[in-house]
Amino acid sequence: MGITRNIVAAGALTALAVGATTALGTTASAAPNVTPQGVCGSAYKTVNSAPIGSLGTVYLTYDSSNGKNCVATIRTNPGKATYVSTFIYVPDTGTSAGDDGNYTSYAGPAYVYGKGHCVSWGGTIANVYVSVDNSNCAALKEHRVTGIR
Repeated sequence: MGITRNIVAAGALTALAVGATTALGTTASAAPNVTPQGVCGSAYKTVNSAPIGSLGTVYLTYDSSNGKNCVATIRTNPGKATYVSTFIYVPDTGTSAGDDGNYTSYAGPAYVYGKGHCVSWGGTIANVYVSVDNSNCAALKEHRVTGIR
């Protein structure tokens, strides 16, 4: 009877370990590790960011080799598709780019040539938005607005 109990206990522990490994494996793969560089490209370095409440963050990145900025809005907790947007605008040139839709983890990338120019950028997740105007230039002080639509 002692041998039978040990075999049953060993079998239960094995089943528990396999179940825990499967559950943890599923959880880890269900939450992708999205970064601004993963969205925009590895050459893009984060130069600014703004939280969108507790829902996520919009990132402004820059690639010095080509003079382009890129923005990406990344949700804190990926999951069910919800409205996510990102935008960037260069007032001096009138150039803009953006992306929006119902996404599970992020919006973007959106690219503009911004070398030597101030940029305005921002993003939305669900009904919370952030907008940053006249950013990343020495001439003007940036202006940030966060709100609910």
